Amino acid sequence: MNPFSSGTRLRDMIRAIRSCKTAAEERAVVRKECAAIRAAISENDQDYRHRNLAKLMFIHMLGYPTHFGQMECLKLIASSGFPEKRIGYLGLMLLLDERQEVLMLVTNSLKQDLNHSNQYIIGLALCALGNICSAEMARDLAPEVERLLQFRDPNIRKKAALCSIRIIKKVPDLAENFINPAASLLREKHHGVLITGVQLCTDLCKVSSEALEYFREKCTEGLVKTLKDMANSPYAPEYDIAGITDPFLHIRLLKLLRILGQGDADASDCMNDILAQVATKIESNKNAGNAILYECVGTIMSIEDNGGLRVLAINILGRFLSNRDNNIRYVALNMLMKAITVDAQAVQRHRATILECVKDSDASIRKKALDLVYLLVNESNVKPLTKELIESLEASDQEFKGVLTAKICSLVEKFSPEKIWYIDQMLKVLSEAGNFVKDEVWHALIVVISNASDLHGYSVRALYRAFQTSTEQETLVRVAVWCIGEYGDMLVNNVGMLDIEEPITVTESDAVDALEVSIKRLNSDLTTKAMALIALLKLSSRFPSCSERIKDIILQNKRSFVLELQQRSIEFNCILQKHQNIRSALVERMPVLDEATFSGRRAGSLPTSVSTSTGTARNLPNGIAKPAAAPVADLLDLSSDDAPAPNSSGGNFLQDLLGVDLSPASAPPGTSQPPKAGTDVLLDLLSIGTSPPAQSSSSASNILSSIQDDKTSLVNLNGLASLTSLSPNATSASPAPMMDLLDGFGPSPQKKEENGPAYPSLVAYESSTLRMTFNISKQPGNPQTTLIQAIFTNLSPNVYNDFLFQAAVPKFLQLHLDPASSNTLPASGNGSIIQSMKVTNSQHGKKSLVMRIRIAYKINSKDVLEEGQVSNFPRDL
Repeated sequence: MNPFSSGTRLRDMIRAIRSCKTAAEERAVVRKECAAIRAAISENDQDYRHRNLAKLMFIHMLGYPTHFGQMECLKLIASSGFPEKRIGYLGLMLLLDERQEVLMLVTNSLKQDLNHSNQYIIGLALCALGNICSAEMARDLAPEVERLLQFRDPNIRKKAALCSIRIIKKVPDLAENFINPAASLLREKHHGVLITGVQLCTDLCKVSSEALEYFREKCTEGLVKTLKDMANSPYAPEYDIAGITDPFLHIRLLKLLRILGQGDADASDCMNDILAQVATKIESNKNAGNAILYECVGTIMSIEDNGGLRVLAINILGRFLSNRDNNIRYVALNMLMKAITVDAQAVQRHRATILECVKDSDASIRKKALDLVYLLVNESNVKPLTKELIESLEASDQEFKGVLTAKICSLVEKFSPEKIWYIDQMLKVLSEAGNFVKDEVWHALIVVISNASDLHGYSVRALYRAFQTSTEQETLVRVAVWCIGEYGDMLVNNVGMLDIEEPITVTESDAVDALEVSIKRLNSDLTTKAMALIALLKLSSRFPSCSERIKDIILQNKRSFVLELQQRSIEFNCILQKHQNIRSALVERMPVLDEATFSGRRAGSLPTSVSTSTGTARNLPNGIAKPAAAPVADLLDLSSDDAPAPNSSGGNFLQDLLGVDLSPASAPPGTSQPPKAGTDVLLDLLSIGTSPPAQSSSSASNILSSIQDDKTSLVNLNGLASLTSLSPNATSASPAPMMDLLDGFGPSPQKKEENGPAYPSLVAYESSTLRMTFNISKQPGNPQTTLIQAIFTNLSPNVYNDFLFQAAVPKFLQLHLDPASSNTLPASGNGSIIQSMKVTNSQHGKKSLVMRIRIAYKINSKDVLEEGQVSNFPRDL
């Protein structure tokens, strides 16, 4: 025995490794074998080189490093014997890949073996080249592979075709060299060569438009004839699978015909007959037949228009939907989603079967079927399809209800023919799966109810009925509470009864009971309870007989551990006790909520942006167009329904209606405060879910406690959306003046402290068309804060519209921008825009101010953007 051999055969080493009980034992055996193999390599052991390489391949498959044996592969490939070459090529394909530099050394050996007289050695070289061919090797060996496509042996031609596919994928420029040899392979009788030739032509068409045109012109008829012979061929035992002759070749031919027929009417006409024959003749009771039918449908849907064929293809997919195999149903749904863009009417015929798939036990089929139903819905069929989906919602499991609910709500909103139908369907959804409905959906329902003045009574009665049976659905409770608070008198007096309604008797006490239940429910959240308190306050004016009971319910929250509920209870109780004369005006019904404004907010159509202290942009308008100081009755600006509000999102449209700025103005300069989760500004009439600063809470309490009985106000309670920083001229750094929303302004605000010493004016930015000047000042006793007044002057003869100034600062600075004085800059210096900002330097004395600016405006509807950097601030800022 060779002294450098490990003394064990491959099977003995495998048996030893498999018998190891621990990973440590396995590593020990592998280390021992690798050491023996290294010793044999260093002594150039030729007798057992093939055995050692076989061991290395097994060790490599176990995940251990075997790079030290790569050169042994090359030595075995260079040997003359077939057994050594076979092990060498196998090791080459397993231990190396195309990224290894050592692969360059094997190119010459591959070239010699591709020209070898032994066809089996040629086959080994083709297999190796087809697996690890790099771009350099492809260029060097492409002529040999092209020559072998005409080799006498069919197995070599088949291997050469597969190797050619690898070459053209690595070097697409070589595709033209393989066009004619590939076309000759399509006339082969041997199925192995034919299927590889078809695949080679398919890949050539993908990488070369020249090849596509050549095959389309020269080979389409031949391929159609081949497919026809395949479809009509008698039983051939060597190719038969489930009674079908070579389904793999069927599929390859259909895929190539799909590429040739796409975008070419003549080629499509040539293959119409055979596609119809395949679609009708192939049996679908076997999986092989279903695979051919699926590819045939894909080809029919891809080639040029033929209405009859497409209806036939969609009918095949309809049959697939009735199959018991989940995979077949899934691929049919997937194909129908593509087919609906081509022939939606044909897909509509299988609507009932598709709806059955929505109820399938398989989650992936349910989801795909629901996506397909969503695409099928239009104005003419929205009612029956919605009815079917709601019935499916009742029987669906919890995991699927969220997705199904979102789809139903979207369809109802998109295709609703009338408001009463919309309200009915949304109530069904809320009653069945209200906990899965998103906030913007029930917000939209309230907007629709608010705008449907003739359906107010119907809506509140329908919601009251639903509330009695589905109190566990949170969003349903919220909408019901809101409607009872707004239209409770209609509920009690049966106002606006419709013919389709059943009579209902609800007393004032019953309506108050419903609100009390919503407050005392254990699973009610803060938003629902706060909305119920507001509804009770409104009913206290409309139901005088229940006012004492309402007062008791409100007082029950006086000692609530939730600060929001405690504060509301105290403030509402103050209104009930001290302000009977103005209570009816305070609790009037909400103004009609504008549907267009709400839809725009939901779509996210917000204006341009200003920068925060971190340099990132937030979507905020460049100032808020509102009148300056207004009287109390006009403070809420009830007429400015269309005024954009800063930081408004999908649900924050009440602030647009009332003109109240709900942006975090009291936050520290340069910071942003996103609303807390669960915050509901739509119906959060007194900032539900927010935590105002301490001084704001006490201020609100003082405001309500200082109300005088002999004064009245027409301000609606619905406008009390925010009690912080209500002064139009207030900034985030100055306390809001004491102001009584119900009785007028409170004590006069204290006079602001005068600014510290001013600095010389600074030309911060100047171009040929625009100049920006900074007037800088300091607040006494606060050296870190710098007040900057930016003055923009237009030097050109054109008026600048939609003027927007943005700024970004490093992290050690905090920047707060106030609204600009205007968004229109007059021409030729005949006016200016003034915008104030405040910068806080946390590294004062160490680092000076620096600012990146961007100025955008429009000239004759053309957008212009100017950018620059301001770094010439005084060093002591």
